[in-house]
Amino acid sequence: MPYLFWSILLLISTSCQMPLHKQPSLAAKEGSATNKLRTGAQRMEVIIPLLEGKNVGLVVNHTSLVGHAHLVDTLLKRGISVQRIFAPEHGFRGRADAGAKLQDSRDPKTGLPIISLYGKKRQPTPEDLAGLDIVVYDIQDVGARFYTYISTMSLVMESCAAIGLPFVVLDRPNPNGHYIDGPVLDTNFRSFVGMHPVPVVYGMTPGEYARMVNGEGWLKNGLRCQLQVVKCEGYTHSTPYHLPIAPSPNLPNMRAIYLYPSLCFFEPTVISVGRGTDKQFQLIGAPDAPIGDVTFTPTPKPGAQHPKHQGKVCRGFDLSTIPPEEIRAQGKIDLSWLLRFYQAWPDKRGFFLSEKGFDRLAGTDSLRHQLMAGWSEAQIRASWQPQLQHFQSIRKKYLLYAE
Repeated sequence: MPYLFWSILLLISTSCQMPLHKQPSLAAKEGSATNKLRTGAQRMEVIIPLLEGKNVGLVVNHTSLVGHAHLVDTLLKRGISVQRIFAPEHGFRGRADAGAKLQDSRDPKTGLPIISLYGKKRQPTPEDLAGLDIVVYDIQDVGARFYTYISTMSLVMESCAAIGLPFVVLDRPNPNGHYIDGPVLDTNFRSFVGMHPVPVVYGMTPGEYARMVNGEGWLKNGLRCQLQVVKCEGYTHSTPYHLPIAPSPNLPNMRAIYLYPSLCFFEPTVISVGRGTDKQFQLIGAPDAPIGDVTFTPTPKPGAQHPKHQGKVCRGFDLSTIPPEEIRAQGKIDLSWLLRFYQAWPDKRGFFLSEKGFDRLAGTDSLRHQLMAGWSEAQIRASWQPQLQHFQSIRKKYLLYAE
């Protein structure tokens, strides 16, 4: 059983099972919050001169869009020599089930080889990078430490740095980039769901994060990558950004994306976050829960073929009526739901399906011990502040956009 629930923990981010052109839209158009916003991938006037005449490797998935077209297709049409695709957790075209170990393959549309970075290995080998002149990263993130794409980015940077290969990040807005919160990771708990000493919500775009990893010497052996970031235009950290496409089937809308940093702590506990329903990360509950005013029954669905409590009636709460703007405006992690369920749960030790998994997700064992000791939310939040202030001083050195 511990292995089952540890695998659940490693499914922190998920990608869609549907073909690319059928991915659900979260907004009318890219950057709908402001007509002036352009992602790094949209800035072809900068990208093409960087890539012309070079053999290119791409770290991409289904979110790597330029308008309605995939970056791979866009670059190929522009005559760029794309040689290889590197696929993170959940695959390239967004069809892989959550947590599925992926094999190397070939893209049926373009014929390009796809090297899986979520199967037998999590970073490219020198052989994988052989013959390339440059590697480009373009994946939409949601700004939570345990969403594993920043781990993939860091490991690819490390591989590129080891052989002197340039690495380019096509930057994208962070929908949770307007605040910083949560426990800072203790590197004793370093894992693929948390590699660096940053808080759960770190308030940086992928490009800014890459600059920080590089600048702080967090790559293995203090390596430095030949890094370049193609910035977004018209973006600040206070700019609301509605994703044009669902980053995963278990984050189907902006409400789920805003709730994700708060509710993901439930993953290695007895509480379901609604995987296997149509309200993922908007329903919380469990069979025989002592609190709650709604019921739901998880069933197999794309991205959650074997959801927690499959086929069992769960009692809990429906958060799908909370306006997304209200959640965003809070600008902090909400621990109230975690505290409420833990305090009400009769079997305190049984609340954690994997204590080790919970600690890795939190990036520390302090949060679990604080829950067990009966700390209030105010006390827990106060304990985060010294390390958050230290992180703020590091973060500000690498920001590319105004607050």
